[in-house]
Amino acid sequence: MSKEMVEALDALESEKGIKKEYVIESLEAALVAAYKRNYNQAQNVDVEFDAKKGNIHVYAVKEVVEDVADDRLEVSLEDAQKKSKGYEIGDHIKEEVTPKDFGRIAAQTAKQVIMQRVREAERDIIYNEYSQYEHEIIQGTVERSDSRYVYITYGRIETVMPKSDQMPGETYNSRDRVRVYVTKVENATKGPQVFVSRTDPGLVKRLFEQEVPEIYDGTVEIVSIAREAGDRTKIAVKSDNPDVDPVGTCVGPKGARVQAVVDELNGENIDVVPYVDDPVDFIANALNPAEVIAVQFDENDKKQCIVIVPDYHLSLAIGKKGQNARLAAKLTGYKIDIKPESQVEFVDDNDQDVDINDIESGKIDIAKTRENAANADDAQNPAVDNSDEANDDSEDVDSTDTEE
Repeated sequence: MSKEMVEALDALESEKGIKKEYVIESLEAALVAAYKRNYNQAQNVDVEFDAKKGNIHVYAVKEVVEDVADDRLEVSLEDAQKKSKGYEIGDHIKEEVTPKDFGRIAAQTAKQVIMQRVREAERDIIYNEYSQYEHEIIQGTVERSDSRYVYITYGRIETVMPKSDQMPGETYNSRDRVRVYVTKVENATKGPQVFVSRTDPGLVKRLFEQEVPEIYDGTVEIVSIAREAGDRTKIAVKSDNPDVDPVGTCVGPKGARVQAVVDELNGENIDVVPYVDDPVDFIANALNPAEVIAVQFDENDKKQCIVIVPDYHLSLAIGKKGQNARLAAKLTGYKIDIKPESQVEFVDDNDQDVDINDIESGKIDIAKTRENAANADDAQNPAVDNSDEANDDSEDVDSTDTEE
């Protein structure tokens, strides 16, 4: 070993950011193992690397004892005091045992240790660099694709987009520039792995933050998002500033802001609805563009409700293949059962009929609903849950396509 080794360690520190002390510590531990392995020695040894000159010294470490049982590990007090009168029982003494040909073994070991530490350090550096992009949007270049992933290059790393995170109807050709949402960054054994998505609701949120300054600075808040990627998204927004219209702010002048998001998502429909604390009003807003007459919550399950809509708005409230109701359920977190006006009758607490015109639209505060069993048609009035299982059941809804 020589000063060339020291210069190499200095270069690693300046170019790769790998601390010289960290490499030396690892090198000394590896040299101890190499000495024992190559020279069939079992005694305690210590290896010291001279960080200035690059020299390596191997020392046998022995304990000072009264009676020596193993001369490879112990030394008598009498022999120790021949070297220094200051030694006492229990002290440790070092004797240099550096073999003449140890330099060759040391060089091979140093090369292996340095290469390993460089790989580990580069993995850590890349992971620390890219972990900050988790849950953010990045723009990369499509490198290639196979049956499972689309591989997108971003900076020094190749991200992967699984099949489930690819937008329906989108094609990803080599060298295409594409904006994606980072869902997860893993520090795997083979190196950092970055997973990205085009279908995650977080992509919509970040796009609105980029297009709407009021969302970025907190004036307008995105409360919840329900998305069926490639087709339609509902987004609920609110503002604590009474002078700010959250929906109008997100839509922008002549719809410019929301249109920019729509264009990025290749024409995906986006409904921006106002969030309100009153769950009745919020559910009614979520079912937009359908008109809501009344909302009745289940006494046994406060997260389940019946929504009454005019007969001529039934298919509009349900939406194509149940999509409008399904997204409304996801957006609000309520299980929604939609009923047409003709299949319910309104009564007060005394079971007296109530004129529907006396009920404020979207409110049920002064009335309760009772289903007319003779006219009930469960096939046309599905319960829509915000769970994935409910999404599958809603696909068979028989409704006309009047969704606007």
